[in-house]
Amino acid sequence: MEKDKVDKEEEQRRIKTHEDLVIYQKAFNAAMIIFELSKQFPAEERYSLTDQIRRSSRSVCANYAEAWRKRRYQASFIAKLNDCESEAAETQVWLKFAVKCQYISVEEGRDLYSTYNQVLSGLVKMINHPESWLMGNN
Repeated sequence: MEKDKVDKEEEQRRIKTHEDLVIYQKAFNAAMIIFELSKQFPAEERYSLTDQIRRSSRSVCANYAEAWRKRRYQASFIAKLNDCESEAAETQVWLKFAVKCQYISVEEGRDLYSTYNQVLSGLVKMINHPESWLMGNN
């Protein structure tokens, strides 16, 4: 039991900002990959699929940053994490469209979809156990 407490304290010392969290890093990297891939989408998709997938993938990161800053209040923190979860799931839908429309390969779509599954898993864990992330609970 004492080892778990020490591990948690060590983890908390290493995490200074939202950018230190693996979930954020995965979401940010995935958003950048999506940005690069979406440059090749057809022009007629510019104001629909291209805009939507870029917006939702970036929104995961932006909402995560906001959630991190709302850790003083559990309800606010969880609400922002729920926004992240919604945006990550939306991004997965747009990825499916991009694959079906053959704008990205099946392999690229699978890799990104899998990354968002990891992001979603981490978000759900934080939503279900926010107490260890709230300010003043270290």
